[in-house]
Amino acid sequence: MLSLNVEKRDLKVRADKVRQNARMPAIYYGPKEASTAVTVSMNDFKEVFKQVGESSVIILKDSEAEHEVLIHEVDIHPVSGEPRHADFYVIEKGKKVKVYIPLVWSGVSPAVKDKGGILIKVMREIEVEAAPRDLPRELAVDISKLIELNDTIHAKDISVPAGVELKVSADEVVASVTEAKEEVVEAPALDLSAIEVEAKGKEAKEGEAGAAGAGAAGADAKGATPAAGGAGKKEDKKGGDKK
Repeated sequence: MLSLNVEKRDLKVRADKVRQNARMPAIYYGPKEASTAVTVSMNDFKEVFKQVGESSVIILKDSEAEHEVLIHEVDIHPVSGEPRHADFYVIEKGKKVKVYIPLVWSGVSPAVKDKGGILIKVMREIEVEAAPRDLPRELAVDISKLIELNDTIHAKDISVPAGVELKVSADEVVASVTEAKEEVVEAPALDLSAIEVEAKGKEAKEGEAGAAGAGAAGADAKGATPAAGGAGKKEDKKGGDKK
C-alpha cells in the first residue's frame, strides 16, 4: 500500500508561500478524527494521486500516527492543471466504505467492429462498498459481450473481487451499442406565398407603367391631329382665294 508523509501546517503561513517551497496544503479528517491541517510534498502527492486516484486507500504518516485514508477531494488549478489542495478522509477502523470506482473498457465488440454500431458508455464509474483494503483500483467492463446491435451490458455483468459489493441496481445499464444513423440535413423552408405576392406586385407595376406610356402617347396623338387639320383648312382657304 502506498504512503505519504505529511507535516503539521503553520496556519500563519499563506498557502501560496507553502507552494513556493514545493509543498502543498492539505487536511485530513474523519468520523472519529479531528480536522488537521498539514502539508505534503507536491511531487510525492502527484505521483501517488496518479497511481491511486480517489478510490484506493493509502497510508498517511505524520509525526504522531499513521492513518488509512482516501484522497477525498483535490483542488486543481484551472489553467496549469496542478493540484493546489487535497482533502484526506480518514477511514474508521473495521468499517466498510462506499466509493466510486472508475470503469475501464476491455475487449472488442463485434457489433461495433463488424456491424458498424456505436458504443454508448452510459457509466464511467460505479459505486461499490468494501473494506478499505479490499477496494479495487478499477473495474473492467468486457465489451466483447456486445454482439448484436442494441445489446446492453448491465451492472450484474461486471466481475467484482471478493469482499466488494456493487451499490447500484443489478439491472442498471453500464454500456450499450446502437445502430449508426445517417444525419439528414433539411433544406430551409421557402415561403412561396411571399414569392407569389412579390411577383404579382412586379407584374402590377409593369402594367401600370405600360398604361401610363400608352396614355402619354395617346395624348400626344390627340394634340397633333388638330394642328394638322388646321393647316389643311388654311391651305384650302388660300386655294379658294386664288380662284
